[in-house]
Amino acid sequence: MAAAITLYLDENLSPRIAEQWQLRGVDAVSVRDLGYLGDVDANHLERATTMGRVLVTMDADFLRLAAAGKPHAGIVFGQQQDHTLGDWVKNLETLCFVYTPEDMLNHVEYF
Repeated sequence: MAAAITLYLDENLSPRIAEQWQLRGVDAVSVRDLGYLGDVDANHLERATTMGRVLVTMDADFLRLAAAGKPHAGIVFGQQQDHTLGDWVKNLETLCFVYTPEDMLNHVEYF
């Protein structure tokens, strides 16, 4: 069964996380996969939104963009020092199978 949510990993997350999600049936791409390393945050958020993907990040700048009213397909925000690679994979895999794209629209989920 495929996950309902698709993911866009910001450059501050390891691309190994996307690889692990892909093995579990979650459609995930990283900024590195797409060739957009170093692009500005607003462009990443707009690209993820255009692609219909929830942006996953540890960068608080995305929270400011959302608070300013920038529309998005969803943001998942977590703190690097609080989570291992396994935590990211396990918890966000659950999110992808429980939430719908409509649930995540303009929603920020804190991890």
